[in-house]
Amino acid sequence: MQKILFLEPIFQSRIWGGTKLRDSFNYNIPNDLTGECWAISAHKNGDCTIINGPLEGKKLSVVYRDNRELFNDCESATFPLLTKILDANDDLSIQVHPDDEYAMKNENDLGKTECWYILDCQENAEIVFGHHAKTKEELVKLIANNEWDQLLKRVKVEPGDFFYVPSGTIHALCKGLLVLETQQSSDTTYRVYDYNRKDASGNTRQLHVNQAIEVTNVPHVDYLYNREVVKFDHAMITTYVKSDFFTVEKWQVEGSLNTKYNHKFLLVSVLKGEGHFLGEPIKKGDHFIVTSINDKIHCQGNFELMVSYL
Repeated sequence: MQKILFLEPIFQSRIWGGTKLRDSFNYNIPNDLTGECWAISAHKNGDCTIINGPLEGKKLSVVYRDNRELFNDCESATFPLLTKILDANDDLSIQVHPDDEYAMKNENDLGKTECWYILDCQENAEIVFGHHAKTKEELVKLIANNEWDQLLKRVKVEPGDFFYVPSGTIHALCKGLLVLETQQSSDTTYRVYDYNRKDASGNTRQLHVNQAIEVTNVPHVDYLYNREVVKFDHAMITTYVKSDFFTVEKWQVEGSLNTKYNHKFLLVSVLKGEGHFLGEPIKKGDHFIVTSINDKIHCQGNFELMVSYL
C-alpha cells in the first residue's frame, strides 16, 4: 500500500486570474487568466490524478472510493477536503458560502467553510471579511441600495496572515493576492455583487442574491483562534486553526523532523524549499497526501509546508 500520493494539479481560468501561478510556482498554466490551482481535490469539478506509485493514473475520487484503508476508513461519503492556490490578479466577487445542511438540500454539495493563508500580496492589499449589518433587514436594504461601502468590512493583509472563513461569512479576496486556501470539498458559491463587470463575451456573471441573504450570518462575528507553536530541534509546527471541518498547520523544517503520526491522513503543500518526505523528494509547488498506513513522519531538508487534516 502506498505511503504517499502525489497529485497533478488542475488549473481553472477565472475572470480575475493572472499569471502568478506560473511566475511563483513554475506551473504550466493554460492562459494568462488562470485564477485557481486545484492542488488536492477529488471534487467532480476538478478531480486530481495520482502521479506516483502503484496507483499512478487513477483519479483521487476513485482511490478514495476503492482504497478507503489509505484514509483510515474515513466515514465521509466523498473526499472531504480541498486545497487550492488562488491568484487574485483582480478583485473576486463579493460572495458567501452555505453550510452543509443548506448546501446538501439545495445544491447536492457539501457546505463550504474555508481558510486563507496569504502567500504574497501587493502593498496595501486587502480582503473583504464580514459586514456591518446588525439585522437581516439592514442587510437586505444595504444590498438593494448598492451601499457596498457601508455594508462591507475591509481588512488590510500582509504575507503570512491567516484567516478562518466559516460558512455564512460574506467575503472576497481583493486584487494583488496569492493565497493558499484549505476548504471543505465544495464548489458552491453565492455571488452577492460582481462590480457589474463583463466577461470576454460581454456577459455579466450570474448573481445569487436571494440565496446569499438566506445563508449569511447576521450579525457578522469574527472567529477567534489562538495560534499554537511547537518547536523541535530543527523544525517548528504552527497550528492556525482546529475546527469541526479541518485542522491547518504550517511546518517549517531546517534540517530534519521526526514525529509520530496519528491522523486519518494529511494533505500537504510545499510552499518553499526542497528536501525529502518519507524518503520521497519534494520541492516547492508539490502537493501530496500522506496516507494512514504511516504511523511516523520522517522528513529532512529546508522547506515550508502547509498541512491540513480532519
